[in-house]
Amino acid sequence: MAEWQSLPDDFELPRGVVHVWRGSLERSQAERDVLWRFLSADERKRAERFHFDVHRHHFIVGRGLLRWLNGRYLSIPPQDIQFTYGKYDKPALVNAPALQFNVSHSHEGLLMAFVWETAVGVDIEYVHRKMDDMDAVARRYFSPVESAAYLSAAESQKADTFFNCWTRKEAFIKAVGEGLSFPLDAFAVSLLPGEPAALLQVRGSEAEAARWSMRSFDPFPGYRGALIVESEMPECLFFDGDQIDIK
Repeated sequence: MAEWQSLPDDFELPRGVVHVWRGSLERSQAERDVLWRFLSADERKRAERFHFDVHRHHFIVGRGLLRWLNGRYLSIPPQDIQFTYGKYDKPALVNAPALQFNVSHSHEGLLMAFVWETAVGVDIEYVHRKMDDMDAVARRYFSPVESAAYLSAAESQKADTFFNCWTRKEAFIKAVGEGLSFPLDAFAVSLLPGEPAALLQVRGSEAEAARWSMRSFDPFPGYRGALIVESEMPECLFFDGDQIDIK
């Protein structure tokens, strides 16, 4: 179980430690105004292309907080953070390529992770207890092992089992940074309630999967989250981003 702390004393990120942040994408207009000033010209143009206000507001908050946190870790102003993007649009830092990060959002929830020199992925999902197509999605996108485990679960555990699998798979896909070119059924994760979160095999290889470590947790009531790193699981510190005073 994750224990969410308020804020770190000095925003120093030691080697061998991963910082995980949760937060709400719902912020006041005054806070959004401050976060807007952190954005680059391209990010502002992207924000302005959203048709619905809620999507534009969430983008501003998510990207602004990402800049704010990276700026604190690197001791530079948020607006001076520079991103570069890989072949499949996974972002990295021009300012400090060794500082790895990953971001996920769902509904009103935001999840971010930061670690030095280790590939990292996170995913957060709002748990829809009444999704009518869970069985069809599992059959189509889960690996055969995952699909069989999901379909064997008791009806009362289907939603938990589904979102365990989905968040863990999404976290891994985001960590490797290959997007949809890495098929979801090419690897398998644990998913049954009560099982430790784990990557079981990658393209049939248990040795490849053993290079990765995974954690699962609930960032907020009604949300499921997953974290994966390409190493033994480092010390994890969990912080509540809603305590950040945006100025």
